[in-house]
Amino acid sequence: MILQEDDAFVASKTEAALDGGIGVIFCCGDSVEQREESMTIEVATTQLKAVQEKIAGRSKIVIAYKSTWAIDTGKVATTEQAQEVQAAIRAWLKGVSERVADETRIIYGGSVNEKNRKPLSNRADIDGFLVGGTSPKLAFTDIINSRL
Repeated sequence: MILQEDDAFVASKTEAALDGGIGVIFCCGDSVEQREESMTIEVATTQLKAVQEKIAGRSKIVIAYKSTWAIDTGKVATTEQAQEVQAAIRAWLKGVSERVADETRIIYGGSVNEKNRKPLSNRADIDGFLVGGTSPKLAFTDIINSRL
């Protein structure tokens, strides 16, 4: 969103990285307006559809749900909201392939911190975290160790 890249351009960059042997964290997410209009899952799956052909059969891709409305705003998704989106992404992946859905890590990146890491890490479809602002803090090691 910051760079204003459209889905097709992001898909081409994803393919180029994968073709070059580089692992990719593909971020999908919604704006505050899209969240308020209950479009979160539609937005995320539309972004994923753009790379569907690029990710089918690939193992070097991680998908991150990164709600742009939670970046540096103080707003945080509830664990239920995060799980709902992560589960929808997993269900979408099953439409690509059962194997892809099972092998693809889906991580969450919406203002993960020392307070919400534990409940988030207990959710079935949250395989890890994409940590931003908390990373230089001491609590970062607690977040890293959440799934151990």
